[in-house]
Amino acid sequence: MKTLLSVRDLRFQYGARVAVDSVSFDIQAGEVFGLLGPNGAGKTTTISCIAGLLSNWQGDMEMRGKSFRPAIESASRANLGLVPQELAIYDNLTAAENLRFFAKMGGVSKSELATRVDKLLAMAGLSERCKDLVNTFSGGMKRRLNLAAGIIHQPPFVLLDEPTVGVDPQSRNHLFDSILALRQSGTSMLYTTHYMEEAERLCDRVAIMNEGRIIAVGTPAELIATVPSENANLESVFLHLTGRKLRDE
Repeated sequence: MKTLLSVRDLRFQYGARVAVDSVSFDIQAGEVFGLLGPNGAGKTTTISCIAGLLSNWQGDMEMRGKSFRPAIESASRANLGLVPQELAIYDNLTAAENLRFFAKMGGVSKSELATRVDKLLAMAGLSERCKDLVNTFSGGMKRRLNLAAGIIHQPPFVLLDEPTVGVDPQSRNHLFDSILALRQSGTSMLYTTHYMEEAERLCDRVAIMNEGRIIAVGTPAELIATVPSENANLESVFLHLTGRKLRDE
């Protein structure tokens, strides 16, 4: 597999406090890469640097061997799809209007616009509700539309920040199917979640952060094998490496 995104010695500090300290990892083409960590581990800051929400970081990021700085480079932003934890869709627009808006923002051509919108509405299971205002939707419907809006410009790399928060089991599994279909199409993803079973099910590899550093990287099976227990799972690994002390925000 070829490396799509390379992060090297990423460092960010808020005043005197170092939030991310020399973080390095690679994400391969077509890979779902999980980034896990307790509150305060530096995960959110790392995500924000990669997403272009923070610009004054130190280190190096490359996409396909070229500089990747989405906060200041339009070419980098075109390669990035962002599905944030906070819904980034408009309640006063319909589902179709939302997707048309984000498609135009992402540079989708007029010739492809209708086809792309119809395809993503179908993927989200919202074709029959395409003309309804988003403020009439359930939480699960909004989450599915949020995913569609983030990928409508077909970026090679998508950042998914806890995309299943607050959804029912049916919508959760629908989102899983959509994410796995994206991976099958060759899309690379950085996936963050507090649900260990999600990471175990969806991620090809996982990085665990603690106190600003990555302390373990591997496939779920490789990480689970490091815990001496017949009933070990990814949560066992997470607690073993980061401890059981509460990390209240």
